[in-house]
Amino acid sequence: MKDLISENKIKEIAKNSIIDQSKAIKNLANFIDDSFLKSIEIIYNCKGRVVVTGVGKSAIIANKIVATMNSTGTPSIFMHAGDAIHGDLGLIKNGDIIICISKSGNTAEIKALIPILKQTKNPIVAITGNKSSILAKNADFVLNSYVEKEVCRNNLAPTTSTTAQIVIGDAIAICLLELRKFTKDDFAKFHPGGILGKKLFLKVKDLSKKNESPEVNPTSSLKDVILEISHKRLGVTAVTLDKKILGIITDGDLRRMLSNTDNINNISAMDIMSKKPKTINQNSLAVEAIELMKLNEISSLLVVDDDKYIGVVHIHDLINEGII
Repeated sequence: MKDLISENKIKEIAKNSIIDQSKAIKNLANFIDDSFLKSIEIIYNCKGRVVVTGVGKSAIIANKIVATMNSTGTPSIFMHAGDAIHGDLGLIKNGDIIICISKSGNTAEIKALIPILKQTKNPIVAITGNKSSILAKNADFVLNSYVEKEVCRNNLAPTTSTTAQIVIGDAIAICLLELRKFTKDDFAKFHPGGILGKKLFLKVKDLSKKNESPEVNPTSSLKDVILEISHKRLGVTAVTLDKKILGIITDGDLRRMLSNTDNINNISAMDIMSKKPKTINQNSLAVEAIELMKLNEISSLLVVDDDKYIGVVHIHDLINEGII
């Protein structure tokens, strides 16, 4: 690669690509007009779905916009402009709104599709860089995505133009999100398997129930304590009496005791345990367990239900869920 182009030149090209695109995107703010406002209003009040269509790279952008809208509370569906005239027009229902994306607004697929879309009488929102195009002239609302040039040296490969389309789609989604007062809790409902969903919904009991519940009584022998910690494989055991927590013993407590004690024959759990261990209610969120562990610089919490011991949540449980 060094024989073809210098490393410094590659860095320069990359930086210029980013800078040029950022300038083009910044200019889009000048195109936010009444047509944009009316588009937001009609989509917000839509009783159906938003059908987003395009061809080529614009079709890829359309899919991305659909995904963003669906995840932020605006029911949307993708329809490929090329497939629309071959049966996919059946996707469009009464009450739907159509967003049609095309840089030129004059591609063969768009020219063939527009007359048919007009017959459905569904409102059409155009995202196009050509306000004189067939698409723009036939749309009910036009969102200007004009860019002066692509960052491709030949001004051919869709680069800046597709970035502009994404940005306009995101602007639509964010406006709708704000209008709906869409919260992080709402977002998590659409992403229950994601990290945010876990942070907002995963509870301590969902983790602790997967673990064993190491437990000894105050008079348990040192051997019993060691066996309990070893068998349950959590590095700790609770010390309880009638399910009421009296203390906790960690493998660290055992090591310290063994290094400081010569005669271990008569040692029991109550001699080793740390009193007043940190506990957490089983219905608390897992993220609360993280904060409590961080605050106290510990790796385990005893889990309780109405002050009764029911198990242990370990930092590895949180790591395995990907929320820490």
